[in-house]
Amino acid sequence: MSDTLKQHTKRDASNPIIDLSNQVGAEIKAGLQKENANLSPKFLYDTLGSVLFEAICELPEYYPTRTEAEIFLRYLPEMARRIGTGATLIDLGAGNCAKAAKLFPLLHPEQYVPIDISAEHMRDYVKRLQERFPHIEMTPLELDFSVQWQLPEEVRASKRVFFYPGSSIGNFDPDQALVFLRQMRAACGEDGGILIGVDLIKELGLLNAAYDDALGVTAAFNLNMLRHVNRIIGADFDVRAWSHKAFFNPTLSRIEMHLEARTDVIVRWPGGMRHFKQGEGIHTENSYKYSVEKMTQFLKTAGFGNARAWSDEKNWFAVIYAEAV
Repeated sequence: MSDTLKQHTKRDASNPIIDLSNQVGAEIKAGLQKENANLSPKFLYDTLGSVLFEAICELPEYYPTRTEAEIFLRYLPEMARRIGTGATLIDLGAGNCAKAAKLFPLLHPEQYVPIDISAEHMRDYVKRLQERFPHIEMTPLELDFSVQWQLPEEVRASKRVFFYPGSSIGNFDPDQALVFLRQMRAACGEDGGILIGVDLIKELGLLNAAYDDALGVTAAFNLNMLRHVNRIIGADFDVRAWSHKAFFNPTLSRIEMHLEARTDVIVRWPGGMRHFKQGEGIHTENSYKYSVEKMTQFLKTAGFGNARAWSDEKNWFAVIYAEAV
């Protein structure tokens, strides 16, 4: 779970929250019909899903957001000296833009480019942020990073700094993560860099609780994906027939989120159907956990170097800045 992002279009009032093309529908149907059904975590983030994730970030069990915030509070001046001012700050999975906004007073970006799959949710936040920082050019975009992507001409080419907080890199399988980091390296030119949040390997109980909270907010977040899928492909998922499951897989060093059928159930959509047996699941998200050394090596392989990492006192989380080399 993360501030997940998500063919770009220059956002305006007529753009949809998500591309409802045949390609997207085909992707969902193909995932549901696999032997081990799965759906991309990008479908967690309709408007309601984005609001629920903001609520998750306030839960006592969900340590990543507050721990990362503590790191920025303590080390932002040092980060700013290393990054420098006047950047094109590209905020991946921007959500409510709150994390990036805290960087503005010290980074003084020339342009801010918030990117998210839920542009409708992001629009009002960007408008209010522009009122607070009228001297910063703001260019919000819709962009799906699960497919091949590129930045439009509206994004300044100089000193592109990708801001990828919240350990969102963990949503990618390691091979996919490396491909994604290489795409960022290609997009940021020779004078850019990346400021990235990384959730670190830690005690099992902390990890499991963060993704299965006592209030059930994460369960609601995961189950809401079924409502989103119903709207996109015209399926008839009954949310009441499913339950949220989350656990840490130590072999793969990742949290897994699933939706599990409470009873035998048949799900239909135009042109197709799937029978799920009781206990059969749909895999909805992974969240890989790393060491600083492993992520630094990933960044190096992708073409970033001169990495500097900052962590909290308990070493639960890290923020890394690395330059394009």
